[in-house]
Amino acid sequence: MSAVTPEATLDLRREACPITYVRTKIKLESLAPGAVLEILLSGDEAVRGVPRSAEEDGHQILALKPDVDGSWRLLLRKQ
Repeated sequence: MSAVTPEATLDLRREACPITYVRTKIKLESLAPGAVLEILLSGDEAVRGVPRSAEEDGHQILALKPDVDGSWRLLLRKQ
């Protein structure tokens, strides 16, 4: 996926919006600024909404790529 190694992984593939970004925010709060969080997503709404909300909150999207099982992998850098 990327040469960046995430400090933490959050599996949200079984979660529905809007809880996906709520859980993302809670996890980001536990990480230091500059840390990278890997998020596993499924569903169109989550794949669109989580990256958009993260950018609105000032975090950096490093990658958003489909995985072989139909889910998506999002890498975020906490700002």
